[in-house]
Amino acid sequence: MTTTATVRADCAADPAGALTFDLAPTAAPGPEAVLLLRYRGAAGTTVRLPLSSTAPGRLRAVLPTTTALPEGRWDAYVEEPGSDRTLTVVPGLRDLRTLVDRTPDSGTAAISSRVPYPTVDGRLALRSWHRAPHAEAGTLRVGPSGMSAEGVLYGVGAGEGAVVEARLPGEPTRVHRVPLTAAGEAGGFAFTLPYAPLATEPVTEVRLWRLWLIPSAGAKAVRISRILDDIWSRDKTHVYPGRPVADGVLATPCYTAANDLCVRLDPAPA
Repeated sequence: MTTTATVRADCAADPAGALTFDLAPTAAPGPEAVLLLRYRGAAGTTVRLPLSSTAPGRLRAVLPTTTALPEGRWDAYVEEPGSDRTLTVVPGLRDLRTLVDRTPDSGTAAISSRVPYPTVDGRLALRSWHRAPHAEAGTLRVGPSGMSAEGVLYGVGAGEGAVVEARLPGEPTRVHRVPLTAAGEAGGFAFTLPYAPLATEPVTEVRLWRLWLIPSAGAKAVRISRILDDIWSRDKTHVYPGRPVADGVLATPCYTAANDLCVRLDPAPA
């Protein structure tokens, strides 16, 4: 790939989640140029969106909700077929107000979310999620010895034996379960997770307990995450207070860079 110029793109989201990219290239691309979205997770996986002229010096591409995007991160370029020139896309204005606090119908079978964002080195990228079913985390409350959370379950109903599991990756026998209760409107759920059972063994390094929702006895686990807004990575934007547990260990609710809900255990200071 040869990159010789950059192009600025303003982004806007509509209430359904479709994204519009308005480009102002410094050098006019060829008539068959496309907005190229390149997936970071698998070589050769791309989505090409046609560009159309909307005004002198302005081009537009639309990513409809019907276009399937594998979950992950996508980088944006402008590609000219038949040419070795590829334009790097940099972010302009991002109007994502319609993504804030989205509330799909509780009967929605699958949840998709796409959030354009600026990368650390100043390029335009897109974070996509596709969950079916999906457990959307809502309000979190931190108590003196544990955390409580509410949320909404999409694509499956909670039934008898519904629980939330805290799992320690790489240690399949380390699972702690708490009951799930209904809350609020249809699909709403709530749970309370005490920290002490997560620290029954010595904690000598950081441990990340990942939270899953089991809708009913024997059902497939659903990852608890928060993806229905305009935040592409919550690991540094949503910071919660920690609470001490056994032997000076500190327990803290947190989100991963992929917006999955966890509880982090930090060992006692040396």
